[in-house]
Amino acid sequence: MKRVGFIVNPVAGMGGAVGLKGTDGEETLKKAIALGAKPIAPMRAEIFLSHLKKMNCEFCLFAAAGKMGEMEAKRIGLSCISVGKPKEKTEPSDTKISAELLMKEGIDLLVFCGGDGTARDIMDVIDLNLPVLGVPTGVKMHSAVFAVNPEAAARIAARFLSDGLPLREAEVMDVDEEAFREGRLSAKLYGYMLVPYEAEYVQSVKMPSSQSESELRNQAAIAVYFIEKILEPNVVYILGPGTTTRTIADLLDQKKTLLGVDLLLNNKIVAKDVNEEKILRYIEGKEAKIVVTPIGGQGFIFGRGNQQISPRVIRKVGIQNIIVISTRNKLYNIRSLRVDTGDPELDEALRGSIKVIIDYNQTASVIVR
Repeated sequence: MKRVGFIVNPVAGMGGAVGLKGTDGEETLKKAIALGAKPIAPMRAEIFLSHLKKMNCEFCLFAAAGKMGEMEAKRIGLSCISVGKPKEKTEPSDTKISAELLMKEGIDLLVFCGGDGTARDIMDVIDLNLPVLGVPTGVKMHSAVFAVNPEAAARIAARFLSDGLPLREAEVMDVDEEAFREGRLSAKLYGYMLVPYEAEYVQSVKMPSSQSESELRNQAAIAVYFIEKILEPNVVYILGPGTTTRTIADLLDQKKTLLGVDLLLNNKIVAKDVNEEKILRYIEGKEAKIVVTPIGGQGFIFGRGNQQISPRVIRKVGIQNIIVISTRNKLYNIRSLRVDTGDPELDEALRGSIKVIIDYNQTASVIVR
């Protein structure tokens, strides 16, 4: 019987909805908790395990002790062998220790729940020695070792355990969180891990935006069209991260945060780098619309780097009030658009065909998966 190792970083993703762009470091975690952040990883870990449990494959689960995997397995009624000692307060070193212990158990696949920081910790131990699969639960997931969502991770794991899947070396990327919070994207390639590969279910590495002349002209044309034909008075526009959304603010002579979520009302940025609660408070009693651009190479419009635009925000604004903008080049290099909000029902409602503004007075119909 195949052996599956399982590790959960219990604090991964807690900084997203509160606008902290990550939870690396003890002080950042304390700030996230003070802002009302709730654990994300345990819930998504249970979604993964519950789907894997339903699938027709036999395996023996070895889980990191306590809240790092064992508790999640027990909550859904999945038997497991606990590895290591449970800890109330976990650190990155605990992820590494768990990975080392699981390797000694002779596992065939290591599944971890976390973000890019967790992927780096796993890579430091595993390297290219055995297959690894990430269940996305972090804020910034630029690496290519993650499935597109927890259910997809379960499908990949089941296929790998039952029938086998090809392995490929996938990039482990991470960003400097301090620079990220200051609006500077400093991404770095740290190495590679072996990942069971199924194109539909494994995300690509994040691609940086092109700064070519044609790309900048395309962004400007989209922004001009948005300002001239779409922008309405007395409507709050929730502008997601990205250079394409920032160009709209630039042409209005407003300064938008590149990596944060800002609020635009009557041609003015009225709130910068807002979190979920600030968005909900500001739009109360007002008409609002959401403006997002997909992540380059990955195609996500929700659930990667913009968790401030949470399921609560999307439901309050209304799916019909979502506006997607993208340059032609970015859209050309994306197989489809993706959503991973953490709310399976909302994700299902968001899937289907959507119009994407790609140039002045030009749109393209794109499938959201």
